[in-house]
Amino acid sequence: MKKVITFGTFDVFHVGHINILERAAEMGNYLVVGVSSDQLNFSKKNRYPVYSEADRCRIIASLKFVDEVFLEESLELKKKYIEQHNADLLVMGDDWAGRFDWVKDVCEVLYLPRTPSISTTEIIEVVKNLK
Repeated sequence: MKKVITFGTFDVFHVGHINILERAAEMGNYLVVGVSSDQLNFSKKNRYPVYSEADRCRIIASLKFVDEVFLEESLELKKKYIEQHNADLLVMGDDWAGRFDWVKDVCEVLYLPRTPSISTTEIIEVVKNLK
């Protein structure tokens, strides 16, 4: 069995999230998803997600191609998470290209192209400007 792991905030869930998760699932037989905690998201983006970490985990867990979900507390613990879940492949969006090559000693790393013209940040900005 080939286990695939990926990570993300998955806030304001959209088709780009579905695309990368479906493609990640196709790379193996079992997909594990680490959902960034509210605190981790704040440290990365200087804002809290729109949806709580519990809601975001529940949304991701409900997808038929996701086998397991856990809460990611730190970017620096990627290798530990990969080892804990016995993952063979780490899949990330190409906006992270090269940033996780340091885990290649424990698993393969693949960066997939993002879905063009869609991002949670852009959606949030559009909604804010509707007022």
